[in-house]
Amino acid sequence: MKYSFFSNICIFGMLLALFCITYDNNIKSVFNQNDIEPYYCGNANNAYVSLMINVYWGNEFIEPMLETLSKNGVKTTFFVGGSWANKYPELLEKIVAGGHEIGNHGFTHKEQSKLTYEQNYNEIYMCHEVVKNLTGIEMSLFAPPSGDFSNTTLQVANALNYKTIMWSKDTIDWRDKNTDLIIKRATNNLKNGDLILMHPTQNTLEALPSIIKYCQDNGFTITTVSNCLS
Repeated sequence: MKYSFFSNICIFGMLLALFCITYDNNIKSVFNQNDIEPYYCGNANNAYVSLMINVYWGNEFIEPMLETLSKNGVKTTFFVGGSWANKYPELLEKIVAGGHEIGNHGFTHKEQSKLTYEQNYNEIYMCHEVVKNLTGIEMSLFAPPSGDFSNTTLQVANALNYKTIMWSKDTIDWRDKNTDLIIKRATNNLKNGDLILMHPTQNTLEALPSIIKYCQDNGFTITTVSNCLS
């Protein structure tokens, strides 16, 4: 009887300890998921900046932009939409052939914050698979369409081994068709690690040589987003 009593105490103690460990790990897991943050800039210790070119449209400006980047010895990151890549694989191949990094911009440019976990997953995963099938590239950077995301988006991206990328400078070139304003927004108070958001527009194409020159003249290396983060 005495032995049985002490055995029960030991078993109860072990079960209690196991419960506490499991509970603690579950709590940590929840907090770790909630602690996932997007990247708004790169490493401030390196004089690197990146041009984030988000692509769903503007096909007529992509090749001349690639020519400008090549002429100036610049490699950067293009975040492409999956539906766009599926429709224009030849343009995607030209971006890749130029030595540029390819990032994930969702499949159909939806507002990610309004999507369920499964819908967020499908948007990111479908884009990933399209680009992988067309180029063999395993992307690892995700730029939410319109910069719109929720904690669910961050969790899904993380589960798919993606870093969620925002920006530190926005040219707002899709709205303001003003070359001088685009240059100013891209270069004003430029600092290490800046991620400069732009799109393939006529005015961005016109502004690109001046933006590149300003960066290079002021000691900044324009590189990919991945290099900026490292």
